[in-house]
Amino acid sequence: MTTPIRILGIDPGSRVTGFGVIDLLGRQQTYVASGCIKTPPKAVLSERIAVLFEHITEVIHTYQPTVSAIEQVFVNVNPAATLMLGQARGACVAALVHGKLPVHEYTALQVKQAVVGQGKAAKEQVQHMVVQMLRLNGTPSTDAADALAVAITHALRNHNLAAQIQQGLSVKRGRFTTR
Repeated sequence: MTTPIRILGIDPGSRVTGFGVIDLLGRQQTYVASGCIKTPPKAVLSERIAVLFEHITEVIHTYQPTVSAIEQVFVNVNPAATLMLGQARGACVAALVHGKLPVHEYTALQVKQAVVGQGKAAKEQVQHMVVQMLRLNGTPSTDAADALAVAITHALRNHNLAAQIQQGLSVKRGRFTTR
């Protein structure tokens, strides 16, 4: 019996960060968990970063993912907001690296194209497709759905790699080596 690859997807935010965990076995994706990490509304940035690092570390410990995927920061018209988002994302990446997980990055455009089929999809469309693709009974929050979409994107873009890993190969610094 082969072991599924467990993917942790992260949708970073300075106030709300979504996480989603799926298992990938061959081409079959199975929902494991999802949720949101909310930082205290009046907390200074350093406190928010600490909360994100601690909670992502807890998610890693709880669900034991094999690999992680995170959405890249987009540059918007507000430089201060972009910098805050970048720092929150950095806290998430630091927690992933601290947890010894490989980190893969995807743009919002890549995620929307992979899950919905077009890069300008609305959040509601992403939510709907995540529910359909993972056969969920309920609808996750937009942040959790976005995180699941990031995990699905990694699964879809790397299913060949997953199959090779499941057949007894391991990946080390971008090359395949036998176990």
